[in-house]
Amino acid sequence: MHKHHRPLGLANSQDGARGGVDIAKLRPVQPVTLLRPHAARRAARFFVEKFLGRSIYAVKANPSPDLLKILWDAGVTHYDVASIGEVRLVSETLPGAVQCFMHPVKAEETIAEAYFEHNVRTFSLDTLEELEKIIRATARDGVAATDLNLLVRIRVSSDHSRYSLASKFGAEPAEVKALLMATRQAADALGICFHVGSQAMSPAAYAEALARVRSAILEASVTVDILDVGGGFPSVYPGMEPPALENYFAVIHAGFEALPISYSAELWCEPGRALCAEYASLVVRVEKRRGTELYINDGAYGALFDAAHVDWRYPVRLLRETPSKTRSAEFSFFGPTCDDIDQMAGPFELPGDVGTGDYIEIGMLGAYGCAMRTRFNGFGMTESMIVEDEPMASLYAGSKVRRSNVVKL
Repeated sequence: MHKHHRPLGLANSQDGARGGVDIAKLRPVQPVTLLRPHAARRAARFFVEKFLGRSIYAVKANPSPDLLKILWDAGVTHYDVASIGEVRLVSETLPGAVQCFMHPVKAEETIAEAYFEHNVRTFSLDTLEELEKIIRATARDGVAATDLNLLVRIRVSSDHSRYSLASKFGAEPAEVKALLMATRQAADALGICFHVGSQAMSPAAYAEALARVRSAILEASVTVDILDVGGGFPSVYPGMEPPALENYFAVIHAGFEALPISYSAELWCEPGRALCAEYASLVVRVEKRRGTELYINDGAYGALFDAAHVDWRYPVRLLRETPSKTRSAEFSFFGPTCDDIDQMAGPFELPGDVGTGDYIEIGMLGAYGCAMRTRFNGFGMTESMIVEDEPMASLYAGSKVRRSNVVKL
């Protein structure tokens, strides 16, 4: 009797799955997500041990409860949440975790639930309106809360980053002085935060942002207790090989030490991608080849949203029983849905004889890939497997791990 809607052969293959090569041998019909807990654990320990401050995981990058538990066990105790759904998830999954509500625009009811029901005390804001909303929502019987950590988000450049976050949030320079002064009056601890954009390719992004922080503090003449440099810490992708993360940490720490802030001020960061990108990859099957276009069984409405909509290039490798001797070529992908925008231009480099029935592993999908999957058009069903091999790229093994784009089974 056939078992529909599951990758064939995976139900009894939990033991001995060391990597994508083992999964491809089973000829799965649906995409298979490969999970690497050891990679996420290593990344978490790297930040905990090397960043001279508090590392706060950005839950939006991958809200998997299993991943949250891995990061917690590796020493990550604080979590950046952006919605009441994420607040509830972290409360349920990690009751002892400290949550920081770092989305600058929130519903008043959401603030109240986070504060009174989930013990959230840290909130970000970028307008006086949001400050007033937080004060109202956390007051009890007309008495304002006295235990709030309030971080003013200032707008900084995303010029050094692959994906800009400079247009939606952040107080403008002309607004910062009044906002800092007003927030100081309402906060037990006053902070400043910013975000340089996703996948910052140079430590200069943080140096320039910290210069803006310094100007803001001097102009407002307030005592600052927390500096949160946000996320943006890069991972390795094709065409994007950033400097070592230690270089970023050194620039941030030097800039922090030079700021006119409280002697007991805390330094925070919000890694998302950097903690979870290597946690997952995806094994897909080629259903058709048309020239240099490969039709695969996952795409823009699945784990490859960024590849389709922001032209993100992911590392790929061919999983084939007989290794190819054909020269590599550049391919684009079509996903499985009926939609024309379900296309990933890449280019993705694979052996030139890749074709129907072949399996491809697409790496670095632990960040935003699995989190953005939908079931549009009836697709999106996958099975997950824990594997033991290394991800296709790494910044955490002392030197960058590199993998060939052809793997022998």
